[in-house]
Amino acid sequence: MQSELTFQTDPQTASSDELIKEEIATQMEIGLDEINAVHVLKRSVDARQRHVKINLKVQVYIGEDFIEEDIQLPDYKNVSNEEPVIIIGAGPAGMFAALRCIELGKKPIIIERGKDVKARRRDLKAINQDHIVNEDSNYCFGEGGAGTYSDGKLYTRSKKRGDVNRILQLLGAFGASRDILVEAHPHIGTNKLPGIITAIRECILANGGEIRFNTRMTDVVIDSSAIKGVVLSDGETLNADKVILATGHSARDVFELLHQNDILIEGKPFAIGVRVEHPQALIDSLQYKCEVRGPYLPPSPYSVVKQVSGRGVYSFCMCPGGIIAPCATAPGEVVTNGWSPSKRDQSTANSGIVVELKPEDFKAYKSFGPLAGVEFQKQIEQRAWQLAGGTQRVPAQRLVDFTEGKKSDVIPESSYVPGTTSVEMKQVLPEFIYRALQQGFKEFDASMKGYLTNEAVVHAPESRTSSPVRIPRDRDTLEHVQIKGLYPCGEGAGYAGGIISAAIDGEKCAEMASVKR
Repeated sequence: MQSELTFQTDPQTASSDELIKEEIATQMEIGLDEINAVHVLKRSVDARQRHVKINLKVQVYIGEDFIEEDIQLPDYKNVSNEEPVIIIGAGPAGMFAALRCIELGKKPIIIERGKDVKARRRDLKAINQDHIVNEDSNYCFGEGGAGTYSDGKLYTRSKKRGDVNRILQLLGAFGASRDILVEAHPHIGTNKLPGIITAIRECILANGGEIRFNTRMTDVVIDSSAIKGVVLSDGETLNADKVILATGHSARDVFELLHQNDILIEGKPFAIGVRVEHPQALIDSLQYKCEVRGPYLPPSPYSVVKQVSGRGVYSFCMCPGGIIAPCATAPGEVVTNGWSPSKRDQSTANSGIVVELKPEDFKAYKSFGPLAGVEFQKQIEQRAWQLAGGTQRVPAQRLVDFTEGKKSDVIPESSYVPGTTSVEMKQVLPEFIYRALQQGFKEFDASMKGYLTNEAVVHAPESRTSSPVRIPRDRDTLEHVQIKGLYPCGEGAGYAGGIISAAIDGEKCAEMASVKR
């Protein structure tokens, strides 16, 4: 007999299989020896009470055994000689689109401007140590996209967009821990993701797909409002009547290419702010209401949303036990992001704290048309680079000093490897963003007393929260509203906001690209 049970327990009990069984036996009023096995289905932390609890959903096996089956990949067939589908970009949207194409009997040809995960490491080292940005290979561009080296958070609110569990199962089949199927906020970790991305690449190649690294799309071939192929940076024209555009939110050259070719794109709202770093022990004490986090609790995250003068000010991409990374995609700019390793065992916690932007905020850049938001973004990033002395050192300020408008005499040690430069943030950020953040931090402190401290360091800017552009597509066919056979996809097209939602969107576009019309 099997029985499903949901209950709360203390962190120590939740960390022990035997203690969980004892708790279940007590709740179900049965003997401990009657329970053959317990399979944990879902686990989450509830820190709202004075004493932290763990929520568990379990399957209890009474009088029968539980056999855990291996996670299986779909029955992929070799598609070497099948109809091609060109996929621009090897991020989550592009890679999952490729896998789905193979499953549906189409040959994916991935065009990726960057390098494979192993070769990419040298360019990341160059950013961190030598302040050199390779505009084709960096934290955003390259195999796996931004997700490969920026954490691997798998939590999504986009449950209605598609089958989240299917994506998690596929990631598990490619080597992710089974914990991602259990945790309420699943996370892989930057140290684990490269191996998983490599396994996906090997699967695509083994089943007849192609991946071309170090190759840009430089033009599109269109005839009678239908896609016919793409022109590549090596001069080759690659022919296909189905192209999935999965370039990510930082592919500014692609946005410009579409605009120059009179292919409709639209500006859209996004957010810009800063990335703030606290000691992880401080965040733990605030969230868990304790002096020292116990051994059975994970490093604590936080999530805060406030309204300031009619604008949302909120935490974004919070990384417990993580570090801040330099994420510029071109020389002459500074951009921050954050990530955590799988154990989330670094001594600092960081989060983007960003301000909601509206179309009217870009009026000064109206001559750029739908690229006004892109230009607004660029100006902030380039100003940060100039204030940092033309390096990848990041403009920084202590948090209380930020709220009081004072330049910090000394910046505490930061996890941001290229280093920091003490700057008054009103020199980096537009006045309305700066003022909204000042007030927002004060209101955060009202909700998390102790958050506002000079132990925390503000780094700027956090500017790549989402794409400043949407590439419009038909709601039913997912094709571009003007160009038949062109499928705008994922974060860069404005239809996703993270690894899971991008992967789901990639699968959907592959499905539509595989339908004969």
